Amino acid sequence: MEEELNAKNILIVTEYFYPEEFKINEIALEWKKKGYKVDVLTQMPTYPQGKIFSGYENRWYSKDKYEDMNVYRVKAVTGYRESLFKKFFKYFVFMFLGSVVSLKIGKKYDYVFGFDVGALSGMIPAVLLKKFYNKKVTLWIQDIWPDSVYAYGFKRTKFLEFFLNSFVKFVYKNSSNFAVSGNGFVKRIRQYIENDKEIKYLPNWADEFNKDLEPFIFNKDKKIHFTFAGNIGKVQNLDNIIKSFGDLPSEYIQRAQLNIIGDGSHLQTLKDLVNKHNFDNIIFWGRKPRNDMYKYFRASDFLIVSLVDKPIFSLTVPAKIQTYIAANKPILAIINGDASDIIKDNNLGYYAKPDDISEIKKIFIKCIDTDEKSIEEFTKNCEHLTNTAFNKERIIDSLLKLTIGEK
Repeated sequence: MEEELNAKNILIVTEYFYPEEFKINEIALEWKKKGYKVDVLTQMPTYPQGKIFSGYENRWYSKDKYEDMNVYRVKAVTGYRESLFKKFFKYFVFMFLGSVVSLKIGKKYDYVFGFDVGALSGMIPAVLLKKFYNKKVTLWIQDIWPDSVYAYGFKRTKFLEFFLNSFVKFVYKNSSNFAVSGNGFVKRIRQYIENDKEIKYLPNWADEFNKDLEPFIFNKDKKIHFTFAGNIGKVQNLDNIIKSFGDLPSEYIQRAQLNIIGDGSHLQTLKDLVNKHNFDNIIFWGRKPRNDMYKYFRASDFLIVSLVDKPIFSLTVPAKIQTYIAANKPILAIINGDASDIIKDNNLGYYAKPDDISEIKKIFIKCIDTDEKSIEEFTKNCEHLTNTAFNKERIIDSLLKLTIGEK
C-alpha cells in the first residue's frame, strides 16, 4: 500500500504559495503527510506588498524546496498594487510562463490540483495538462468568472462577454471536476460544463490560532470594539462602514471603537475619508502577522466581514468568515448572499445590507446595546460550526479524495 501511495504524484498549480500565506500551503503539507508525492508550480512570492520576498530572486524560472516538495517558480510582475496594467500583466505572465513549465514537467504527474484563488487565467497551466496529456485536473474555485471581472468595473460589452465566456468554457471543459468555496458557485459553473462533471461544496476552513496569546489593548478605556481584518480594497466596502460608524450619535461613538487591521490599495483613501470628516474612534492599525491575529480577535467584541453590493459577491464567502467563526466572536456581516446566510441561519451575529448606510448605522447601535446572553449564544454557535461544517481535516481529506477520484 505504501509503495502504491508513493507512486501517486500530485502537481499543485497556484499563483500563491509559501512564504505567502494561503490555504494551499496547508493542503500541500497534509497531502504529503498522507504519503503522496506533492510538487508545486507557482510564481515568485510577492503578495500582498507587490514586492519580491526577501531571500528570493525574480528569475524567469527557478526550482527550490519546501518541506521536501519541489516548488517550480516563474517570474512575477511586481508593483501591481499601484498599476492596473501591471496587475493584468502579472496574470498574463504567470499564465504564459506557467504553461511553458507545466508542459515541460507535467507528464510525470498522476493528478493536477488547481487552486483558483485569483484570476481564472492562472488555471491555464493546469488545464493544459488535461488537454495535451489527459491528466486528471481538479479545480478548487474561490472566485467566479466572468462575474468577478464585471464586478471590478469592466463594462459588459458583447465582445468582452463573448471572449470571457469562451475562455471560461475552455478552462472548465479541460477540467475533470470542481470543488467550490461557496454554494452559490455551483449554479454558475454548471452552465459552462457537462452535467456529468462533479461539483462539490468544500468551503475554506479557519486559520489556526495561538490561543495562549494575551488580548491586545486597543484602548485603555472600556469600549465595544469592532474589528475589520484583511485586505483593504475598494470591494471591501469600508467606505460605507466608516461613514456609518462615523455618523453614529455621539453617545454611541464614545462607547465604541472601529479598528481596521490590514493593508491594501484603498487604505490611503480611507484614511483621507476619516481625516476629512474628523471621525472619532476609528483607528488604522496597519498589517499584522497572521500568527498574531488571535490577540486582536480576542480583544474584539464584533468582527466585521463586508463586500460591496455586486451580484458576484452575493455568491462569495470570504475565507475570513471561517476564521472569525473559529475565533468564537460575534460577527457583523455587511454583505449579501451566501455569506450573510451563514451568519443568519446559524445565529452567529448581525447582518446589514452593504449599500444601506442607515441600516448599517442601526446595526452598529444594536451591536453596542447587545446583552451578554446574546453574546454567549453567538459564541456557542460559532464553536459548533467550527467543529462541524468548517472542520479543516474533513475538508482537506475531501479535496484529496476529489482530486484522486476516491469516494
